[in-house]
Parts: sequence; C-alpha cells; structure tokens
Amino acid sequence: MAEQSLVSGGEEPEERVIEAALRPKNLHDFVGQHRVRKQLALVLEASKMRGRSADHVLMSGPPGLGKTTLAMIIAAEMNAPLRISSGPAIQHAGDLAAILSSLSEGEVLFLDEIHRMSRPAEEMLYMAMEDFRVDIVVGKGAGATAIPLELPPFTLVGATTRAGLLPGPLRDRFGFTGHLEFYSVAELELVLRRSAGLLDLKVNSAGFTEIAGRSRGTPRIANRLLRRVRDWALVHGIDQIDARSASAALDMYEVDERGLDRLDRSVLEALITKFNGGPVGLSTLAIAVGEEPETVETVAEPFLVREGLLGRTPRGRIAMASAWTHLGYAVPAGVFGQETLALFGEDENHAESVDTIG
Repeated sequence: MAEQSLVSGGEEPEERVIEAALRPKNLHDFVGQHRVRKQLALVLEASKMRGRSADHVLMSGPPGLGKTTLAMIIAAEMNAPLRISSGPAIQHAGDLAAILSSLSEGEVLFLDEIHRMSRPAEEMLYMAMEDFRVDIVVGKGAGATAIPLELPPFTLVGATTRAGLLPGPLRDRFGFTGHLEFYSVAELELVLRRSAGLLDLKVNSAGFTEIAGRSRGTPRIANRLLRRVRDWALVHGIDQIDARSASAALDMYEVDERGLDRLDRSVLEALITKFNGGPVGLSTLAIAVGEEPETVETVAEPFLVREGLLGRTPRGRIAMASAWTHLGYAVPAGVFGQETLALFGEDENHAESVDTIG
C-alpha cells in the first residue's frame, strides 16, 4: 500500500474539520486570485442589485487553490443555502433530476469535478441551466412519456481540474468562467498569516517564508504544512516558530526546500540512478519506485514538470538538468536542459571577450 503523502495524500476527518475552519467566509478574506475575485465580486453584486440569482459559475484549475471555498463564498454572499455534490456521484439522469427537483429558489448547487458526470446527466443539465426545466421520462419504449418539471431559479457552481474535458455546450452555458492560478510565495505567506491567527500560533516572518516556499503554490498544502509545523513545535516546546524550526519540522516530514516530498524525490532518484536520466516508460518508472502508474502520473508528475525537474517525451520520462543538480548529482553531458545552460554560458563569455577587446 502506498504511503500517505504529506503534501498530496488523503486527510483524516479531524484534518478536514480544521481545514474547513480555516476557509475564508467572504471575498474580502479570500487571499490571492485577484482577477477572478474582482470579476466574481462584480457578478455577485450585479445579481443582488437586480434581485435575481447569480449567473452559473465555472471554476477551473489545479486542486487545492480554492474552488470549493469560492462556491461556499458565493452562497454566503448571495445569502442562499448551498447544496454540494460531485460529478462522479451523478451517473444517471435520475440522480441529477432528484437533486434539481429538491432545490429551493435561489439555492446554490456546487458540483465538484463536473467533467466526470455521465453524458445523460450532462444533457439534462443543459435544459436545467438554460430554461430551469427538466423532462422526466416515465415508462419505456413506445409508451414512454416526457413530463416537464419546472425548477426554481438556482445558481450552479461547477468546479473542474480538467476544463478541456468539459463538452462545449456545457461550458458555454456558464455565465462566468474563472481559472485559478498557482499562488506566489508572497500570497501564500498571507494565507499562512491568516491561518496562524486562527490557530493561535506565533510564527515570525522568516518562518512564514520558509513554509510558503515549500507549499507548491497551493494554499491547501500551505495550511497542512503549517499544522505539521505546529505539531513539531508543540512537542519540542517551541513558543515561536522561526525559519530554523519550520525547516527542521518539514525536513522531518521529508518535504524539502522546493516542496518535493518522498514520492517526488523517489521518482527523480530512480530516473537518475537506475535509468541514467531516461527516457523510461511510465509503467517501468512506477515499478522502480514501488507505486501505481496512476499515482506517479497524477500525484508526482504535474508538480515535477511544472518545476522543470522532469520532462515528458514520446519515448518516456526524462530527468532534466535541474533535477540532477537538485539531488546533488553532477549533470552529465547531453542531458536535456543542459544545452540551454551551456548556451547562456557561452553568450556571457563571448560578451566578456567583446568588452575586453573594446
């Protein structure tokens, strides 16, 4: 069984309760995503001025950036009840019809991973979003009849980590679409300062910077690491968390200075030491690190590719030059990514020789 990853694994019930308590309750307290937050505030304010339900909203982006939190904020800002479900839970049109028919006027329906809904449910959702009506089919074969069911006006908030998998007709029915970006270290520090205040933790500026730098640009991970640092400080009798104590705590949890965890380093280590940097197929690489291919592909790869440590080629995965350097290995000639470094080095030497001649 795979070990639970501190930065990307599942959570215990107590952890989910604490994480829910740390969620901002309004747009004013929501840190980061300035463009999306400003646009969404305008949409909600205009809806309140018209006295109508807000337009349907689609939120896309990687996990942990605040899509669920924004859905809760939309319901709070509109002073409306919130109903939460997910795409994988709606596999039949009847499942969706049961949810829609029980909505009250103005209610906000949040569908997480909306791209994983079944096709019949999607087609039913088209009419519900546009005309606030669904057709319930009664009977089978030639005797089947469609009974129209009127729905009260509601707001659908859809969230997806893979917007490209949404069919065009569904995507076009959303009145507002917002894409959430990864957070900068400075924005994550603001998230951590707010969370530390709610948890009654004493952390200095250097401590916040240290934790934020290891959080992979994701608020959910930043809050999780803050709680683990809190535990470490409590056990070691430390009143105020600084950079040294934060670093020591996260090193113990195997989260390094760039945010790589055990699985990330295992993947890079296997690529470098067992396959000479690659290329190597995903299945072979997964066997080498003792994980399932899906785990390597969905948990480790996205971050490693984004950080420029791992590359995906038609022939397989390769370790980039920065991966060799990060793990303390000398970069051999011919490793992808080294040519660019060498090219810049030649340019600088050439510039220096020109200056000398001049």
